[in-house]
Amino acid sequence: MRILLIEDDPMIGRAMSAGFTDAGFSLDWVQDGRAADLSLAAGVYDIAVLDLGLPKKDGMAVLRTLRSSGNAMPVLIVTARDAVADRIAGLDAGADDYILKPFDLDELIARVRAVLRRHAAAASSQLVCGRVTLDPMRKVVTLDGEQVALAAREFALLEVLMQRPGTVLSRKKLEESVYNWDDDLGSNAVEVHIHRLRRKLGTDFIRNVRGVGYRVSEE
Repeated sequence: MRILLIEDDPMIGRAMSAGFTDAGFSLDWVQDGRAADLSLAAGVYDIAVLDLGLPKKDGMAVLRTLRSSGNAMPVLIVTARDAVADRIAGLDAGADDYILKPFDLDELIARVRAVLRRHAAAASSQLVCGRVTLDPMRKVVTLDGEQVALAAREFALLEVLMQRPGTVLSRKKLEESVYNWDDDLGSNAVEVHIHRLRRKLGTDFIRNVRGVGYRVSEE
């Protein structure tokens, strides 16, 4: 497993580098936010351990840049910012865990392993049909590796279809799977969502079997 350590304090960085190396991890260490962006863009890491108070670019900005690019690589924040609001902001921005300085090095290594296990379990549950990948845990859809923004109903409808690739599902079945009983449905609600999904994912990805229903392509 390869870690990107993003930490500007030399003493803390050296200690963390030694600890992770002794624990069997491969590690690269950068000390500012711009260097972090360049390293993360290379896409060769299994997890990032991220400080927030970085020179050149703040750690929160680094995290937002990573997530806005569609990169779901796990990130563990290690910081002295102990306010509840900071912790909430970090987790909401896409961090997988948040640990405060000063920390116990053994606990930090255990937290990294736990995040990696959770991420591996989530990855195994991803739905893949051709060029489209849907991550039910993170609520993320990608087309050729690029994240696609979907409304909540669009995501729910696509998830139902991708759970049974190649199977034709009727409009009634899709309505029952996506909507609550008390939802006020228009007569063409499913068709509207299908049209929007096709526009975003390709016209051939969701196919209409006339008089029967819809299915996603397995290719």
